[in-house]
Amino acid sequence: MGSGRRREVLTVADEIRVGVISDTHGLLRPEAVEALRGSALILHAGDVGDPAILEELEALAPVVTVRGNVDRGEWAQILPETQVVEVEGALLYMLHDVEALDLSPQAAGFQAVIFGHSHLPEIRQEKGVLFFNPGSAGHRRFSYPVTVGRIFVGEGAVRGEIVELD
Repeated sequence: MGSGRRREVLTVADEIRVGVISDTHGLLRPEAVEALRGSALILHAGDVGDPAILEELEALAPVVTVRGNVDRGEWAQILPETQVVEVEGALLYMLHDVEALDLSPQAAGFQAVIFGHSHLPEIRQEKGVLFFNPGSAGHRRFSYPVTVGRIFVGEGAVRGEIVELD
């Protein structure tokens, strides 16, 4: 790489690590950056709040982002409301608010649905599809934890974990 820095991609037993973050609302905590370091890819599930956050994340790994309900202004208009990402043969569907999901992920062939909005971390399986919300990495809301997530993709299978930052 031209900057002289080496980017390490962490893999575990042939799994690719993907960092997942949401609801930063203009705040990128140093603890979130450290938790995402080593990811092959970073997914931001919306409510970015400030385009500088995406630039900071891009210094760690390529970033795929969807627009959240607080993402306004000219910079945010280029962000799509949904994204489909392929990682090692697994299809991941991204949107900000899972309540807006208007398709059957299983019928569409998705292995995971990545979302945010509620600020509550969540990992659940539904009809063979992983539903994954990394929670909120921005300003603390109520008594909710401050978290990011990681998903691991290998041989078309997807599993996730939540990382509490405080």
